[in-house]
Amino acid sequence: MGRNKFSEEQQIQLRSNPFIEKVSETTISYTKEFKERFHHEYQTGKGPSAILSDMGIDPTLLGEKRRSSLVQRIKEYASRIDGYQDLRGKNSGRPSTKELTDVDRIKRLEHQIRYLKQENEFLKKTEFLDRQAEWQENQKQRQKKNSDTSKK
Repeated sequence: MGRNKFSEEQQIQLRSNPFIEKVSETTISYTKEFKERFHHEYQTGKGPSAILSDMGIDPTLLGEKRRSSLVQRIKEYASRIDGYQDLRGKNSGRPSTKELTDVDRIKRLEHQIRYLKQENEFLKKTEFLDRQAEWQENQKQRQKKNSDTSKK
């Protein structure tokens, strides 16, 4: 069973709506404001098709499956700590294969430098603490030896 794909005309129509962030042939991303408003109106008893129509989105364009999954996702967003925030770009996962601009590459490298500096500081501190603990252990052993020899 195939997925319902958006035609070029449908994509253009959807992109013109201020509540839609991105549209591709198979996916659609909504703004945070859309998700909040949709949830609020759904909680008041309004149906998904009526809410979409009020927001300027043709419900028949989305289809039954997308409408029902939209309701489910909005409910999940509402129960999350992060709320309606889109977290997809913040998750680490498979490395990006797209070509980066010089500005993006510099930002990424600066972030990597900050991360490595922080990691080095952490390692220095743990090494120092390990040496300090070892020194204290050696001191205890010396004191024990000294007290044992003085008792004899």
